[in-house]
Amino acid sequence: MKKLTGLLMIVLIICFVVYEFQQAGASNRVQRVMAFGDSLTYGKGDKHGEGYVKGLREELNNPESDQKVSFWNYGIKGQETDGVLEQLDDYRIHTKLDKADTFIVYIGTNDFINSNGGDLTEINDRKIDEGKREYIRHLKRITETLLKENDKADILVVGLYNPIIGNRKIEKHIQDYNQSIKDVVKKDERMVFIPTDDLFKKKKKADYFSDEIHPNEKGYRLITNRILASYDFK
Repeated sequence: MKKLTGLLMIVLIICFVVYEFQQAGASNRVQRVMAFGDSLTYGKGDKHGEGYVKGLREELNNPESDQKVSFWNYGIKGQETDGVLEQLDDYRIHTKLDKADTFIVYIGTNDFINSNGGDLTEINDRKIDEGKREYIRHLKRITETLLKENDKADILVVGLYNPIIGNRKIEKHIQDYNQSIKDVVKKDERMVFIPTDDLFKKKKKADYFSDEIHPNEKGYRLITNRILASYDFK
């Protein structure tokens, strides 16, 4: 009986040690976030870093938290959705897709502007509508690729905002773009739509933008906070 009791105690101790080891490993595991996009993901306009990606990195790795999150930022200035598709085909990136815990896809501003001829001075409704259809085709391929290559990671798809605050014609097209993005996102429960178009309304543009299109540090902070409020990185 004593031998049986002693053996049971040894088994319990081993189980406890294994459990503690697993818990420590889980708490020390580094989450990996892979971000794709254009200059807004690159962080253009932020004098001190990578815009909203920098903000997420700082918030999620604060000293008071045991959480550790690393970021692979694949944002490229001037990039459109076809550029993201090329990145996903790049061996150096493609082979990492299954390592990510979360994807962020923030792309479309250049698709929108370039479909109108490269600026937003005069709005061509027909060209923008044609450009949107191509954009959505590309976005579907992007999200389908990420879902296929990684069977666990969530995909945060960030919506577009109107860079010309108060322009109603542009606002209508931005709303159409965002609705089409939502239609793509709702096709899979691992995808989350994160709106941004409301962030800059009723705000003085000079306080939140570095130029006509790109936010400054204060503007990127709004995007960072919206992402954190919309998704729990756990």
